[in-house]
Amino acid sequence: MCSHKGEKYNRGSRGVHLEEDEVAERAVQGRNGYSESRARVPKTIETFALCETISASPASVKKLLHFVEQSKRLHFAEQSLLLWTRPKSALGLDLEQRQLWKNVNKAGRQGYQYLFKSLNRSSSNFSNFNSPKPLPHTRSRVLLSPFAITFSSRLLGMDSTGQEYQHRPLMIKLWPPSQSTRLMLVERMTKNLTTPSIFSRKYGLLSKEEAEEEANHIENVAFTTATQHFEKEPDGDGSSAVQIYAKESSKLMLEVLKRGPKVKEDGELLTEKAGSETLFDISGATRNFISGEQAAELLKPLRGPNSYTKICFSNRSFGLDAAKVAEPILLSVKDQLKEVDLSDFIAGRSEAEALEVMAIFSSALEGCVLRYLNLSNNAMGEKGVRAFCSLLKSQNNLEELYLMNDGISEEAAKAVSEFLPSTEKLRVLHFHNNMTGDEGAIAIAEIVKRSPALEDFQCSSTRVGSEGGVALAEALGACKHLRKIDLRDNMFGAEAGVALSKVIPVFTDLSEIYLSYLNLEDDGTEALANALKESAPTLEILDLGGNDITVKGAASVAACISSKQFLTKLNLYENELKDEGAVLISKALEGGHGQLIEVDLSANSITWSGAKPVAEAVMGKPCFKLLNINGNFISNEGIDELNNIFKNSPDMLGPLDDNNPDGEDTDEDAEEDADHDELESKLKGLGI
Repeated sequence: MCSHKGEKYNRGSRGVHLEEDEVAERAVQGRNGYSESRARVPKTIETFALCETISASPASVKKLLHFVEQSKRLHFAEQSLLLWTRPKSALGLDLEQRQLWKNVNKAGRQGYQYLFKSLNRSSSNFSNFNSPKPLPHTRSRVLLSPFAITFSSRLLGMDSTGQEYQHRPLMIKLWPPSQSTRLMLVERMTKNLTTPSIFSRKYGLLSKEEAEEEANHIENVAFTTATQHFEKEPDGDGSSAVQIYAKESSKLMLEVLKRGPKVKEDGELLTEKAGSETLFDISGATRNFISGEQAAELLKPLRGPNSYTKICFSNRSFGLDAAKVAEPILLSVKDQLKEVDLSDFIAGRSEAEALEVMAIFSSALEGCVLRYLNLSNNAMGEKGVRAFCSLLKSQNNLEELYLMNDGISEEAAKAVSEFLPSTEKLRVLHFHNNMTGDEGAIAIAEIVKRSPALEDFQCSSTRVGSEGGVALAEALGACKHLRKIDLRDNMFGAEAGVALSKVIPVFTDLSEIYLSYLNLEDDGTEALANALKESAPTLEILDLGGNDITVKGAASVAACISSKQFLTKLNLYENELKDEGAVLISKALEGGHGQLIEVDLSANSITWSGAKPVAEAVMGKPCFKLLNINGNFISNEGIDELNNIFKNSPDMLGPLDDNNPDGEDTDEDAEEDADHDELESKLKGLGI
């Protein structure tokens, strides 16, 4: 923390008393990864990735605000990051200045979040930037940034006396990154590649040695690509090179995660070792029934001493004979297990046999300390949940629980809520595609209330109506760390939408929200859009499709979109926006939104008048890949114009095979009703 005279300045774990000018002198002497060539910059405070907080007097703050107003040079959201400062006290600022200060502070936080998210998208340690306290100054965060911003303390006259004011140019150097910064990026990627995740459970976990090798390769490729780009614009500030560096690193790291380690394949058995973590997975082969003899052969590696901590029996159907073979083997390894995947492991069995198999597995695994449990795709219902009673009751440390497509009814949901003894550590809870209903949703809401660490919640396609939706919304208010909410395909209605809008402000880390086909209409949509506008600064995916939104609701949605500069996907399909609503959305997308990848405005009764501004708004986005405006009323001439707009990037324009150039709805139900009426009229008067 850098502050006024006499206050402490902490760098890493050390703390010494330094005056501001002395701090500035040290900052330009090549410390903390800076090049010596920067030493000619006069007395600067160098801010790494906006982690450092500069406490200034009200007089200095006023000068900063005056500079922002007068120069109009600090385009926070568009330039991705800028200096974030915070005064120790707002005393002495008038109302207008306080509001401007609030905007400066918010923009600074958003800028930092952009960079951190770009380089560390798979990291689970993402800070809460709305905290009223200054961010901790830790070395790991400081060196993550591939560059530093040089900000002159004399530029704004922020000296210790607060008496001078000089208007000098803002000096920014964005490329290239220092060697220490590059090494720290490699270290961070290595950590991400060796950390258990949804990818590692599916593709396997890399060893530390392989991860280090891959991370070094990724960083070298990304650095070379960005440098080549930078050399083509030597007079630029390097901001585009920084974005390429971040995007290329993220893209290549994701490819490695999806590829997985270099796995040795031996018949149908796949094993992957990474330090003390080992996965035993028999799900890779063709889905089939397993006999007792086959189970004995498949599970042979689990017999005797081993270090397996994860097992995946998914995609194999265990009968009673196979379950009895598996029982003693599971008993022998259960104390070392951390993750168990039993999804889709009784397919095709009779109800009686399936229930007995589930009870055998539950009894064998009772007492194991799991962090991950997947029981999806087993059509369990209440009987199946009760068959797993002993396993569920013994779980106090679950972090991830998946019960998707399990026929979870009202009674089954109540049983799950009853059996789980503790969900304090639960981070992921998925209930997709069940028949829960309102009463079941109320039972699930009780689980949610007891899960303060929840980050990812899915309760989509569960037949939940307004009452259950309100219960879920209110329960989610206890989960302040939510990053992803998926409530799609339910019958919430406007009332549940309004209830959800009231808790939205607590989700400061929210990055994905899926609210399509909830029957929100304009009232529910407006409430949610207005709430999102003032919160969730790093929202990436917004899905409001199929909610009967008209131009009335489009105004609030557009205002929300305008404030979400990190959006990657926007789904507004199957609404009633029409041309006027489409124009509002296009205007919201015109400025910024450099990360936008996909926009879906299909089936919105849009003509060429609405399609044109949308196409023009997304065409220049650097990351944009797909515009879907199919199923609208665009004329044939309009289609030709659209193809002309996307002539250099034809893949960006989605198919238009369902477009109706005549501008009329093709309502099959209406046609059937008309045919029925015609038939009835012909039958009238017919004698029998």
